[in-house]
Amino acid sequence: MTDISNINWTAASDTSILEALGAFIRHNRLQQNKTQEQLAREAGIVRSTLSLFERGENISLIVFIQLLRALKLLPRLQEFQIRQQISPLQLAVMERSKRSRAGKTKTGKSVLKPESDW
Repeated sequence: MTDISNINWTAASDTSILEALGAFIRHNRLQQNKTQEQLAREAGIVRSTLSLFERGENISLIVFIQLLRALKLLPRLQEFQIRQQISPLQLAVMERSKRSRAGKTKTGKSVLKPESDW
């Protein structure tokens, strides 16, 4: 079994990464005291697919997501969430463009009071 505690992900081969994914699923399955048959049923796959996955063979992203869902580990995918970051320059421009008080239009009438038809 692949030791997944100290993997250099950038230096690892594709095959060793697949094996690490399989080892991760196997480790968590055993931590939750589930058999391959139980987890496969919960994930909606057959046991042989799970067995291949745990060995790092025949890994598909859909199966990985199904297994994470069945193991209640989907929050681990939050690392892939895109987070927008605002640069300090963009923040300064936004702050400068904020209105600090109500003003009048060029005609001299208040913007806040609608004209009445009366």
